[in-house]
Amino acid sequence: MTAEPVIDAQDTLATAVVPPTVRASLSPSRAADFKTCPLLYRFRSIDRLPERPTVEQARGTLVHAVLERLFDLPAAARTPESAGDLVAPQWDRLVTEEPELAGLFAEGDAAGVAEFLRSAATLLEGYFAVEDPRRLEPAEREALISAVVDDELLIRGYLDRLDVAPDGALRVVDYKTGGAPREAFEARALFQLKFYALVLWRTRGVVPRVLRLLYLKDAEICDYTPDAEELLRFERTVVALWQAIEQATARQDFRPRPSRLCDWCSHQAHCPSFGGTPPPFPTLATTDPLRDARSGPVTPGADE
Repeated sequence: MTAEPVIDAQDTLATAVVPPTVRASLSPSRAADFKTCPLLYRFRSIDRLPERPTVEQARGTLVHAVLERLFDLPAAARTPESAGDLVAPQWDRLVTEEPELAGLFAEGDAAGVAEFLRSAATLLEGYFAVEDPRRLEPAEREALISAVVDDELLIRGYLDRLDVAPDGALRVVDYKTGGAPREAFEARALFQLKFYALVLWRTRGVVPRVLRLLYLKDAEICDYTPDAEELLRFERTVVALWQAIEQATARQDFRPRPSRLCDWCSHQAHCPSFGGTPPPFPTLATTDPLRDARSGPVTPGADE
């Protein structure tokens, strides 16, 4: 399999040129959707059914935004107090950019908003319990990276943070605002980090030394060390996954796969497993396999 870099940290998918050989794109979130439930992938990537943001997703996005801005401060100023001071301004910015977030709270519910902001500040306390940002200088934050694998598939996504050691070693860091890792969620999170590790390996020729999950709610760290052989197997898995998606699209056959994760699904009303009926399958003209690449990835931090 071959790979080539497409986008670096300074580019956006909206402005980058996608190589003409590329037929499709895939992000770790959408790949994980298909692995979890093919019908969920269809609802999100093909039908594009709307999903109202949840309080949990909004809190994750807010915490990610604060941690990104925290590293704009001088090292000595990266304190819990400074992080707390960033919460309200970053929430105001997010609501301005995404007005639908304001709908999470009833009009005039100042107490609800205040409690939400306090809960975000509490998660930031969990961050300071496991890391000292005064001792860190991340190489990249919320960086958009991508590569082409197998000549035809663009894989891309956002890194929460990339640390580069003096010897060139890479550490990929992902912030998780949910609870302590449970098997189903940790497997999805590690799948996401391996996705990023594959892109970095193929574009920089370096296998990340550490893939790190920071669970802020419980102040826990989960480190994983990949190797080149494992990433090569993972690349084959990603390509096979996309081939399965292509086959399902050609057959218009995306079946539900019930699991514990169904409890958090926004589309039960359309799911046969819950007595629902999927909408008519979109026409081929609307099932553009490169639409994700042209429209850009989801908001960083929303997939918590």
